[in-house]
Amino acid sequence: MPEIFARIALTPQGWLKNVQVSIDADGRIATVDSETRPGPEMTQVDALLPALSNLHSHTFQRGMAGLAERRGPAGRDSFWTWREIMYRFLDLLSPEDIEAIAAFAFMEMQEAGFAAVAEFHYLHHQPGGAPYDDVGELSARIAAAASQTGIGLTLLPVLYRHGGVDGRPLAGGQLRFGNDLPGFEALMARAATILKALPVDVGLGVAPHSLRAANRDDIQAALALRPESPFHMHIAEQEAEIDEMLAVHDARPVAWLLDTFEVDRRWCLIHCTHMLPEETIGLARTGAVAGLCPVTEANLGDGIFDAPRFVEAGGSFGVGSDSNIRISTIEELRQLEYSQRLRDRARVVLAGPGESAGRVLYGKALAGGAQALGRECGTITPGGLADLVAIDTERLPGISDGDGILDGWVFCGNGSAITDLWSAGRHMVRSGRHIHAGEIRARYRETMRLIMDRL
Repeated sequence: MPEIFARIALTPQGWLKNVQVSIDADGRIATVDSETRPGPEMTQVDALLPALSNLHSHTFQRGMAGLAERRGPAGRDSFWTWREIMYRFLDLLSPEDIEAIAAFAFMEMQEAGFAAVAEFHYLHHQPGGAPYDDVGELSARIAAAASQTGIGLTLLPVLYRHGGVDGRPLAGGQLRFGNDLPGFEALMARAATILKALPVDVGLGVAPHSLRAANRDDIQAALALRPESPFHMHIAEQEAEIDEMLAVHDARPVAWLLDTFEVDRRWCLIHCTHMLPEETIGLARTGAVAGLCPVTEANLGDGIFDAPRFVEAGGSFGVGSDSNIRISTIEELRQLEYSQRLRDRARVVLAGPGESAGRVLYGKALAGGAQALGRECGTITPGGLADLVAIDTERLPGISDGDGILDGWVFCGNGSAITDLWSAGRHMVRSGRHIHAGEIRARYRETMRLIMDRL
């Protein structure tokens, strides 16, 4: 039974000192004891925290990081011009490329403090839209990357039916995404079979891409496929999406969704950037998770989520790395808080009076991420999955005890403070480096060299 000794650990009872955590054969926490002493076989760490779950990722986009930072020849660059570059990039990718990039991104997530990930997987077919012989070819590549890295995976095969709210057909790069409903059901069945080869903490959810890509009947059919599983969807990310919804349905995206479906805790709605106050409050009251990706949202110029109103209304949120332009747990949390400060010209916006901003941000992201993935994690508690991260407080410039650890890490630190990470008890990061880093990085570098030759 693997055992960890931590000088200090964040538990449901607060910060405890000299904590011993044991992990059982299923990757769950067996015991938690405080005021103990380290034994000779224990892994000794400084500060031990529950590890975050990354609730939204498109791993293949990690390979195009930096390729869309040159301004176009005319007009205003936007999400839509970035999307055209993304479509051109994905047309270059083979199944082998997709697996190598996914493994690299998953490895970076673990080195950054994410123990698990919800992969919003919408790349299903060959360039041009022709199916692979195996409908689950690319789902299997994501599963293989998760197996190699040991990250906890919730796979979210994406239903992508239309090219816009008006129901226009898919075109160009979107053809690699598309499925009719029977095809999507076959994909979901194949994905379930593929995932049986992974550890027992693996999950499978459903993800209609957006209101641009799935209509009411599509969403209803997707809801029925796995009634108890996580259900994710992009919404209200772009103002053009709102304009399309108003033109077709005479309603804004979030308002229409709340009026049309019984949104509840199994839902995770990604971005939710452009909402009216009544939509923000209404969404918060459903119990659904707002899936925020502040680094990507800043990179794409999406806008700023109304976090104070959402949190005040009791809303739950988590964070994800989305386009993977930059993979960092603490930078997602930092960007979320700083965007509110810049907009409101205020400080410590998302914490209540006397509360630590780092503790509040981290704690809410822990709970929201676990809920969004349908994963029994987020606390150092017997019975929960051993998703754990250790940081060296001597590498932080701030206070090295209590909530000061999280304030110092989130607002003043960087990834170098992470020493160890466990995904469901799998000790995948040691001394700050993934145990398979050499092999994964070498394969990624060679893959990217060949892709760049094809550009």
